[in-house]
Amino acid sequence: MGIAAEYRAKVNNSGIPEKILKAKESLWEYNKLINPKFFKETRPHLKILADTLQAIFEHRIIKMTGEKDWHLISTEEKQALDEQQTEYEACRNLAIDIPPRHGKSYSLSQFCDWVYGKDREQSIIAVTYNETLAGRFSVNVRDGIEATKEDDRFTVFNDVFPDTHIKYGDSAKGMWSLEGRFFSYLGTGFGGTITGVGCSIGIIDDPVKNHSEAFNDELLDAQYLWYTDTFLSRLEEDAIQIINMTRWNSRDLVGRVLSDEDAGDWYVLEMEACLNTKTHEMLCPELLSWKSYLKKKSKMSLVIFMANYHQKPVDLHGALYQKFQEYDHLPMDNEGNCLLEEIKSYCDTADEGNDFLCDIIYGTYNGEAYILNVIFTDEDMSKTEKQVAEAYYHWHVSWADIESNNGGRGFARAVARILKDEYGSNYTHIESFYQGANKIARIKSNATWVQDHIHFPRNWRDKWSDYFLAMKSFQASKKNKHDDGPDATTGVAEKMSQGSGNWLY
Repeated sequence: MGIAAEYRAKVNNSGIPEKILKAKESLWEYNKLINPKFFKETRPHLKILADTLQAIFEHRIIKMTGEKDWHLISTEEKQALDEQQTEYEACRNLAIDIPPRHGKSYSLSQFCDWVYGKDREQSIIAVTYNETLAGRFSVNVRDGIEATKEDDRFTVFNDVFPDTHIKYGDSAKGMWSLEGRFFSYLGTGFGGTITGVGCSIGIIDDPVKNHSEAFNDELLDAQYLWYTDTFLSRLEEDAIQIINMTRWNSRDLVGRVLSDEDAGDWYVLEMEACLNTKTHEMLCPELLSWKSYLKKKSKMSLVIFMANYHQKPVDLHGALYQKFQEYDHLPMDNEGNCLLEEIKSYCDTADEGNDFLCDIIYGTYNGEAYILNVIFTDEDMSKTEKQVAEAYYHWHVSWADIESNNGGRGFARAVARILKDEYGSNYTHIESFYQGANKIARIKSNATWVQDHIHFPRNWRDKWSDYFLAMKSFQASKKNKHDDGPDATTGVAEKMSQGSGNWLY
């Protein structure tokens, strides 16, 4: 097929190339056309983000009457619902929670351009951390529309939307208009003045600069007050809200809007940098490889790493445990002999499907506990029974306390059987017992002893990162999603405080 024939095959009766028609109707196709080097099919998370942004703009994130959760529907599905006059609610609030350097802010600026191409009547207010970043975001949107075509090999905005232009003489950095409009766009820093204009789309992009600000209660309170008193007052009826930010703290802006009475009004798009730590599957290996992921993890504070790359807000302020004792070497005598008196274990089996098993092996010396090994996992019991038995054999555990609640007694019998059948060992005395005391009360009442008398190896955040995070982030005064780590650690404290007379040798 010749070049001319090939071109004719790609246009319809209107004479418009197929790729242009697709870009008019699809934000993802538009993104690929404008910047094919960045927006690629090998980066599916960017397609998911583009499709979600388009869906909220087109009222295609919905829930039927009586439903609790939002779901994204296709254009055809929405058309069918509308033709059948089916009642449904369309979501207008989107929270985006994606790792840094994965294209979320750039995707938002592209979204703004595409929206203006689709509907010049739209008005946007975009809020970023400060005026400098607000200006940069504004320029990206404005320059995307004004881009001049200098090479036929590349596509620019006006190739797709030839009737949309910036108003001549009205293209200031922070505030500008499209032709035929009094106001189209305002960019400002968080806490800035927004007067005289309203918007059909309000965007807040990364309002928190770093972890220091994320745990500054005064700043978080001030941001939320500005959001409720100023930003919300600028939103027109049926306006779209988009908050794009790294989650640091349950009291950050997204945390608050998701915890208030209107929490059900929000659709949350959340992605983690690493999809599977066992298979090393990454969200986008082109933007963050497994090797780079591990390097960042080794150099960053784990709580900050988890917030940035796994969207797990970590509240350091209000954490129950404010300090931990750490050791470089186990207690030794002058000849270099280890002074540990006994090796013991405390095991809290998983209560429910989303709970973690936590088995802690520790040595005792002079009334202090030295943590030697931790198994902290949500794998099923068929695997954890073997892991625990192997650990008991390896560490020469003499006494193991295993909570008998919720299948713990059967777990204890299985561990004993594996030790006997696979390791030929009856060295470990396994004691299963029922734990009936209030879990949270136990954890809080033993917190001081845990902080003063339980010693963790210096590199415990790297050895047992999930357990470390569970201990570091456990909140003193609010409901915690998981308490398995603090619960088992409290068990160690309780057994230690019973005194040596209660141990069997």
